[in-house]
Formats: sequence, C-alpha cells, structure tokens
Amino acid sequence: MHQRIVFSDFDGTISASETFTRMLARFTPELAAELVPAMVEQRLTLREGVRRLVESIPSACYEPLLEHLREIGLRPGLPELLDFLDARAVPFIVVSAGLRGMVEAALGALRARVHAVYAMEADASGPYLRVHSAFEQGDELLAKVAVMQRHPAREAVAIGDSITDLQMALSAPTVFARDRLCDYLDARRHPYLRWQDFHDVRQALEERWG
Repeated sequence: MHQRIVFSDFDGTISASETFTRMLARFTPELAAELVPAMVEQRLTLREGVRRLVESIPSACYEPLLEHLREIGLRPGLPELLDFLDARAVPFIVVSAGLRGMVEAALGALRARVHAVYAMEADASGPYLRVHSAFEQGDELLAKVAVMQRHPAREAVAIGDSITDLQMALSAPTVFARDRLCDYLDARRHPYLRWQDFHDVRQALEERWG
C-alpha cells in the first residue's frame, strides 16, 4: 500500500477547457443539448447519458478529433506538480470519464510521467463509436471509486471539477475542487480545498505534507 496517491480527473481539470463537452457539442449537438444538462442536474445517470452521447458520434470523426487534442492547452502547473510528487514517490493517476485516446493525445509527452490512466476505450471499427469500460458500475460508466479501490493508499487525494468527480471526491480525505464540483460538495457539506491551477495544488500539498 502506498502512503499517498493523487487521483485526478482529466477533462476540465488537467485540460484547460472542457474537451469532452466541446466534442459532444461539435459532433452530436442536439443530443448533447438535451442530455448534458440532465446529467449535470442528476436527472440522468452518467452511465446512460455518456454512452448515448459517445455512441452517436461517427467513427470517422475520431482520428481528426485526436489530432486536434494534441494541440489543446493544459492547466498550468502540472509539470511542477509532477516534479513535486516524483520527489516524494507519490503516484499520480488520471481517472477520466472520457475516452482514453483523448486523454493520452492531450497529455502528449506528460503521459510518460503519469503512473496510470483509467478511461473508457473507444471502438471505431463500426460506423459509430462504441465504448467499453472495465469499471462500469452503478450509475457510472467509469466508476472512479472502483479505480481508487484498486490502488489503496493511506491518504488518497482527489482533484476534480464536475459531476463525474463527485463520488471520487466523497471517498477521498483530501479533495481539491473547482467549478461545479464545489457546488455539489457544498450541498453535501463535504470539505474541500478550492483551486485554480496545479500550482495551487502543489503549494497546498507542500504545506500539508511538509
């Protein structure tokens, strides 16, 4: 068992913008306009909504999308946070409710510094994308808590920004939240540290860990 592990969402957390939502708005706009608000408001499960959305995207769009993602911006401070964690032998694990290909394309060279990436697999062999998840469970297509249980630690740190990170945040003793995730945690009176970029995360962890 590790002393500490950091689990981070990708979309809107590591990526400076919501790449997954932008993909949906571009390739399946009408369905996204209907289903994304329903998921945000928790009227529709992530498991059902994400699958319906991804599987409405033509497979021919997938490779051009990955090429575009190799050029997107990442939130500032990630390399410095990885330096800080490496010096303390703390694994950094990406847990995304999006597609693995999108995550790895956007991470680029930083992928080699990430301990593991957990995300959905995309099958583009048919006319439309199909998704597969080894962690499909309950209301989630990718149950982030199940990933955390695969990597036990005395202190788990969760970093996120949205509804897809809620269960992960509720299961971690140390939580960094921004954007909508703050609202969900406020409603449940669950403590968290507010952050804007990874410099904030590194500084807070340095203060806590010494």
